[in-house]
Amino acid sequence: MNSHTIVTYMTDDTSAQHFPSPQNEVFYFYRISCRPQGQEHLARSLITDLAYGDIILIRIEDRLEPATVVSRTAAPKLGKGHDHAWEISRRANAEEKERHTQLPAREQAAAAFCKERIRVLALPMHLVRAECYFNGSKVIFYFTAESRVDFRELVKELVQEFRTRVEMRQIGVRHETQMTGGIGACGRELCCASFLRNFESVSIKMAKAQDLPLNPAKISGVCNRLLCCLTYEFESYRAIKREMPRLGQQLNHADKVYRVTRVLPMQGTVQAVSEEGTEVTLTEEQWKEAEAAIRGEEARKKNGGKGSGKKEFPQKGKK
Repeated sequence: MNSHTIVTYMTDDTSAQHFPSPQNEVFYFYRISCRPQGQEHLARSLITDLAYGDIILIRIEDRLEPATVVSRTAAPKLGKGHDHAWEISRRANAEEKERHTQLPAREQAAAAFCKERIRVLALPMHLVRAECYFNGSKVIFYFTAESRVDFRELVKELVQEFRTRVEMRQIGVRHETQMTGGIGACGRELCCASFLRNFESVSIKMAKAQDLPLNPAKISGVCNRLLCCLTYEFESYRAIKREMPRLGQQLNHADKVYRVTRVLPMQGTVQAVSEEGTEVTLTEEQWKEAEAAIRGEEARKKNGGKGSGKKEFPQKGKK
């Protein structure tokens, strides 16, 4: 493979640039965007008067990249953003502003050339986006593929065309959706494209815990993966459900024994059914009293006392 080529296989986990926190310096915080309609990032600077639309240069590793100021923002709590904010080095000069305006056209041209070569070479890969370094030292091509692709011939042609380092970066479908953006089922901009920095693991048990329909069409996002927002309230649901009756648990209510059929954590209520088929919805006060009643009944039986005569559901295999 050409010495100018770097091949990287990415997962769905991404992380922001980290910087050490200089001591005894007062920072001002801004929201910035590196691409038109791109994801916004938190940035810090010693410059006090940056305004909307200002073109600035941020330091990424050993280079400077342009970005646009979106707004000024309040400082995050100490230890919860200072070290994860991008560092604004300075305002861009006139020449750098001009180059910045030409950057999207350069990236579109690079992507168009790469797509054409992929078609000609009949490679089983889908190009998502091309990203050019501001200083021209590298071009990154993001693509998706079902498996590893032998793109050595493609890389040779890209290096010959652009005369710079070329990096082919394979990404997953969630990362692709983050790059392309879109509107979710909720009617808002996709979380991954607007504010999410890292992709957390999402499982079907999160949907079950929140009593959501286990219909893939309803709990999957644009990327055809489980919705990222399933993680937002999962811990709250789980914590609330720990304090509530379990499914199948018996409750003593109004001199009858009921079995819990559904738990509604946000309402604090449970639905239950008696052996005769009578359905009731118990409020938090009612099911707590019903739990106390069944515990009292069990305690009396354990101590050898006479039961109250209340009928219980027959166990499986017994009549």
